[in-house]
Amino acid sequence: MSDQHNDKQNLRASLYGLMAFGIFSSHDVIIKVLGNSYSSFQLVFFSALFGFPFITIMLIKDQVPGTLRPKHPWWLSLRCGSALVSAVGAFFAFGVLPLAEVYAILFAAPLLITILAIPILGETVRLRRGLAVAFGLVGVLVVLRPGGTEFSLGHVAAMAAAVSGALNSIVARKIGPEERSVVMVLYPVMTNFIAMGIALPFVYQPMPIGDLGAFVLVALMVLLAMICLVNAYQLGDAVMVAPTQYSQIIWAIMFGAIFFDEFPDQTTLVGVGIIILSGLYILKRESTGTNSENTPVLRTRTRIGLSSGLRVGTQLKKSKKSSR
Repeated sequence: MSDQHNDKQNLRASLYGLMAFGIFSSHDVIIKVLGNSYSSFQLVFFSALFGFPFITIMLIKDQVPGTLRPKHPWWLSLRCGSALVSAVGAFFAFGVLPLAEVYAILFAAPLLITILAIPILGETVRLRRGLAVAFGLVGVLVVLRPGGTEFSLGHVAAMAAAVSGALNSIVARKIGPEERSVVMVLYPVMTNFIAMGIALPFVYQPMPIGDLGAFVLVALMVLLAMICLVNAYQLGDAVMVAPTQYSQIIWAIMFGAIFFDEFPDQTTLVGVGIIILSGLYILKRESTGTNSENTPVLRTRTRIGLSSGLRVGTQLKKSKKSSR
């Protein structure tokens, strides 16, 4: 009976995960459309601006006593910087590259998290996971095809987003248990807002009311997707929810064909397949108790390349405390 209950919970969790990443993919379509008219700096600025009220409402619920002074200022600074690079890089890449290519490169983040966990978390990566990482990086090379296709600034931006997003996740994993949730969320958002505000006068393009409304919609979609992810991780096992991120490639192919006349070629799809298989294998290895002490990929529960500092883990901690 309990096994049937767990199966139902995991099924519901997976459905919530699929909903979340479907919403994220729709969010990326809007960012891609806006990216044809505005700089990625302007996109990140207004995404942070309109997302801030929703984040504030969520932060008001944080009743943990303490100040806004971080306990690990240098690590938090690294988190803020990496979050900024990840958002700008992803937004720029979505504006200039086909959706499927951007996702293929961002899907390399779990591989990079596995590598970064070695020096930062002291994670031990044994032979099989190491081979899976190498296999996945071969998939990235298949997608990029160095020497066989034009390597653009968009590819560089997507790679920067993947690397910095992975670094951001690892830093959050390292200091998250000791820092207040409000500190972990507020500082990256303020960094994005201030840094992009400084750059804004140099890149600003006037925006009609419809485009401003699109930014409000983007902020709402991030909030809704995060709520779905929180529900997913509350209901089911992480190893059942984490793979749902790869459903974004299906949305990318569909949205790309419908809205942007994009059709990924066979080589890109082969590379994506390699990256996804390696990522799934790493998740499987981490889910078996003795293969990973920190399970860094399984504990990465926030989509790479968002302009907000929202983390699923933050909301999960709050819900656990409120249920006690």
